[in-house]
Amino acid sequence: MSPQRKPQGSVLLTGFAPFGGETGNPSWDAVNSLDGEVVAGHRIVARRLPVAFDDSLRELNNHIDAVRPALVLCVGLAGGRSRLSIERVAINLIDARIADNRGAQPIDRPVIAGGPAAYFATLPVKAMLAALGEAGIPAEISQTAGTYVCNQVFYGLMHALSARGDAGVRGGFIHIPYSPAQAAHHAGAASLAIDTVAQGLRVAVDTALATTLDRRIAGGAEH
Repeated sequence: MSPQRKPQGSVLLTGFAPFGGETGNPSWDAVNSLDGEVVAGHRIVARRLPVAFDDSLRELNNHIDAVRPALVLCVGLAGGRSRLSIERVAINLIDARIADNRGAQPIDRPVIAGGPAAYFATLPVKAMLAALGEAGIPAEISQTAGTYVCNQVFYGLMHALSARGDAGVRGGFIHIPYSPAQAAHHAGAASLAIDTVAQGLRVAVDTALATTLDRRIAGGAEH
């Protein structure tokens, strides 16, 4: 039997704590289920972020410093969506419809004062979309990550990677639907099993690590 190959590097996956009155968050459940797995020669390191404007970016940056990943993929819950939503763009805006877990509700505030209006994900979003479709996992490209903590983390991630000059470290964000257990309390809401989400994240990470030049396929929207 040949010896197991040592992982070439790490991938940082983050999920979130529960928020908005929910008792769980499938973004963390799915990410945590992958902790320690090796995908495309890289070991997955899962970390949970708080749903708190004052703490989320500080903790994310601490995790990046500690893990020194080759790739960062943040994952968050978007109840009401029916597919894995691969986010394309993060905007420099916080406009909280609800308070965070510490009671803060900033309105019309930048994520980073003086920062660019927006950042694009540096992951191969179209290749990831195609790979997820081939794997039978419902997915889409999303043009908005909202204006809550998920967008703040996505923008803050891309700003941090840009500021560090970590040209070789790519980053992005995926929103996921409710879990079936959550959807049972939200009439008519779509859901995806946590195992399906976890498999989708495996496919997304594998594709991102293996793809340098993104595919040129349609993934836009009319509205």
